[in-house]
Amino acid sequence: MPRPIQATIHTEALRSNLTRMRRATPDAKVWAIVKANAYGHGIERAFEGLRGADGFALLDLQEAERVRALGWRGPILLLEGVFEPRDLELCSRLSLWHVVHCEQQIDWLAAHKTHQPHRVFLKMNSGMNRLGFPPAFLRTAWARLDALPQVDEISLMTHFSDADAPRGIAHQVQVFADATRDLPGERSLANSAAVLRHARDAQVRADWVRPGIAVYGSAPDFPEHDAAHWQLQPAMTLASRIIGVQQLQPGDAVGYGSSFVADAPLRVGVVACGYADGYPRHCGTGTPVLVDGVRTRVVGRVSMDMLAVDLSPVPQAGFGSEATLWGRAGNGTVLSIDEVARAGGTLGYELMCALAPRVPVAVAD
Repeated sequence: MPRPIQATIHTEALRSNLTRMRRATPDAKVWAIVKANAYGHGIERAFEGLRGADGFALLDLQEAERVRALGWRGPILLLEGVFEPRDLELCSRLSLWHVVHCEQQIDWLAAHKTHQPHRVFLKMNSGMNRLGFPPAFLRTAWARLDALPQVDEISLMTHFSDADAPRGIAHQVQVFADATRDLPGERSLANSAAVLRHARDAQVRADWVRPGIAVYGSAPDFPEHDAAHWQLQPAMTLASRIIGVQQLQPGDAVGYGSSFVADAPLRVGVVACGYADGYPRHCGTGTPVLVDGVRTRVVGRVSMDMLAVDLSPVPQAGFGSEATLWGRAGNGTVLSIDEVARAGGTLGYELMCALAPRVPVAVAD
């Protein structure tokens, strides 16, 4: 039989999280962000739970083709635009909307032969300093696009760097408002953190919001707030089983490097999950885990295929017991992916995206 490890994608959780985004921004349209293969959940697996969105936003053309192949006929937005001129041909064929963030992309549009003008989102760099036109050059870029017969409607967008942090977004909102004043077209500013923390401001909600991580049940501002605070449900569960039990005596060590040494008698369970499954190697002693739905901890180093857990809080557990690495246990108890990621010095985003191909994935309501 196969190893007992499995990831489960929860369709109803995706629906619930998307609804939560709508409640926060009832007068805005919602992009479901499905870049990075729907944050590791799988576009095809996540689609049913997210099809209530107004559009899908992603990065590359192959992902766009996959969404169209699922029967989606609504808007699809390329968040980084096109990467070479011939990409515009597929944009025309698939009716893709795309971001324009640099002069080269305008040049390519000007040379593109199409019978169907393109819907574009002109991106402004309001302070994050990744992609986008500086405020002083935005109107020139807008005028160039507006003069092209290859361009239909021009929307305007920016991206927040500190929506989840104390600095906040007011400075970027003001820069964006000043630079785009009197320009026509829909606006899109808010990511997950802005939707949850700042969407009382109509300028922040604007016409389109772009929630990503929150749709998948992770708190964008953890640890200040957790997913439960924002009424988000985990869309992914990673679970396995105990495949061995050891009884330690004082002085006995666990795992490579003997990084954990028992100071009292201790039962440990060995779980079929390791860093080759996408569980972070840095999640050592103290990382939370659920065994039969009871909270306990990892002990020792995570190895390629296994990790050890303390069975003291759950003495009835043994061979075959359920181990929930993150997500929802069989008894309904939830372990936030954000807690696990924090123990490993990373973010829930990375854990979702790093799920290994060898891990079987199921879809559940």
